[in-house]
Parts: sequence; structure tokens; C-alpha cells
Amino acid sequence: MAHRPAEIAGRDLSGPEQFRSEVLEACRPVVLRGLVSEWPAVQAARRSPRELIRYFAAFDAGLPVEAFVGEAAIAGKYYYTPDLKGFNFERRQLKFLEALEAMLETLQRPQAETLYVGSVPVAQCMPGFLGANPMPLLPPTAGARIWVGHPSNVSSHYDTFDNLACVIAGRRRFTLYAPELIGELYMGPIDHTMAGPPVSLAASADPPSAQRYPLFERIRDQALVAELEPGDALYLPKLWWHQVEALAPFNAMINHWWDAFSAGPDAPYTSLLLAMIAIAERPPAERRAWKAFFDHFVFRTRGHPLKHLPSEQHGLLGPLKPHNYGHIRARIMRLMRGG
Repeated sequence: MAHRPAEIAGRDLSGPEQFRSEVLEACRPVVLRGLVSEWPAVQAARRSPRELIRYFAAFDAGLPVEAFVGEAAIAGKYYYTPDLKGFNFERRQLKFLEALEAMLETLQRPQAETLYVGSVPVAQCMPGFLGANPMPLLPPTAGARIWVGHPSNVSSHYDTFDNLACVIAGRRRFTLYAPELIGELYMGPIDHTMAGPPVSLAASADPPSAQRYPLFERIRDQALVAELEPGDALYLPKLWWHQVEALAPFNAMINHWWDAFSAGPDAPYTSLLLAMIAIAERPPAERRAWKAFFDHFVFRTRGHPLKHLPSEQHGLLGPLKPHNYGHIRARIMRLMRGG
């Protein structure tokens, strides 16, 4: 039996403060039922795919987008070729509405090509759409993107930002694995990917291969599975692995990416990449030493590093705001310049 993430009614959230305290701070996936059910876009989609495309057309800026196009035989599973060197689909440049019309035209032809358009910035593609379909729980800087297509299966991957995914049309199934399971997920190439982030080869295997991915078999049943209908949303914390299946003949989703706990312009992923070149290939004993320092200063597994001192003597290890963030960043920049 599949495990389910927590659920709450979207109407029970009064604003950003409650959203942060009751949803975000636990850093666990949460389904927000009916959160965007009153969006005009969702209402248009309930009438028909054609009505939704007409609604999109009212905002369309005529920009080109990249579409994934695959043969009917792949059934919307956009993936690698068996040798991991190529892909089982092609990329085409189409105007946004042109791609949507092609999707609509092929709905009644089972052997037609399958199309998928993803990660298109909404503010540029459809100016005015976000004003008409607002997300008051998030800051204005949260980047909204649209994903539209036939039935599809997007391989399990992670994002380095928090994600609020809102279903407009069709149904979505999210299969989720916690970040701590990365070692059992058999990550694919990181610089040759379908759309940016690397994927889990094990979680994406169809059919599952216990012989090829034995570690994955130990954790397969730890997945959380969320089923979303039009108007529902899913909060997905950064670094959670997620496979996304669009299950209806025509599907549309808006997602918002942002860093829910940012203290400044620097992303945690940047520090991970820097640590990869500064630490990853040092001798094991030295890596263990640095791990102890990271645990002490960064992850703070035993609390604040200077908890034995009065707070006024914490210096750079005091609160990041209002001054320490800038002081530490300036020191980092001097070190990066060799100063």
C-alpha cells in the first residue's frame, strides 16, 4: 500500500505566515487540496481543453518554446536511449499556442506523436496571467512556470528550490523520495540530462530492475505518492526526488520555484558545488575532518557552535541579519579572489 504525504485544505491557509509555520518549516511534502480551485484558468479547464487554450490565448505573447516530441510508442515517457548517450524524443521550437493546438489536434489520434512543453516562464510567455491567477502565499519573486502536454512520465529528479505545483487541467501523480535516499536511487549523468537536473535511473526504470539496482529495492516502499486533481497543489521541499506523471489526455500545471528560507542571494547548491572542488577528492581522513567541521559549524548537530559563550561574543557566528551575512560574504569573496 502506497504511503501518502500529509494533506490539508487549501482554504484553511490564511496567508504566507501560516503557510510558513504550518507547512514550510517541517520541510516535508504536503498536498493542499483545492488551493487554486477558484483560479479562472482552472475553471476554464473544467469546461474543456479547448476553453483552457482560449483562456491562455488571451494572455499569449507569441514567444517560441521548446517542445519534447516523441513517437506514440514511448507513451509519453521521455527518457534516455538504452546506452544513456541519446534520448528517445526530439526537441522542436514552436510558438506556445502552436504547440497547444498541436496537442489538441492529436487528442483523438492514438498513434499520433506525443507532445510536452515544460518549464516555460509564465510572466514572459503569458503577461498578465499571474495577476489573474494569483498565488498570495508566496513572495512576488517566486518564479512561475507552466507545463502542458499529453500523458507523460517525467523521470524522478530533484530541484534545488522549493516548489509549489498547482494543477490546472488533468491529473498528476507525484512519486516522492526523501533527499536522504540519494545513495540508493542510482543517479544518472549530471551533465547530460533531459531538462537540467539529473534523474534517478532506478526510480525511473520500467519495468523495475532489482538485479540492476539492488540498493533501490531496499527503499522502494518508502515512496510517498500524491494524486492531484485540478485545483489541487503540492508543496515539495527542495532536494526531494519526484517522478511526475500526467495521467489525462490533456494536462496543464503551474509551478512556483523559490527559496523558502533564503537569507540572501546565495543558494545552498552553490556551496555544494564549491565543496565538490575544494574537498571531494582529498584523502578520506581529511574529508572526515572537514565533515566534523561542517557538522559543527553548518549543520549544528549539537546546537550552536558557541553556545558556551555569551551571545555578544558570537561574532561572525551570531545571527546572519542584520550584519553577519554581508560580513561573511565579503570574506568569502576576498578568499575567492586570493586575498
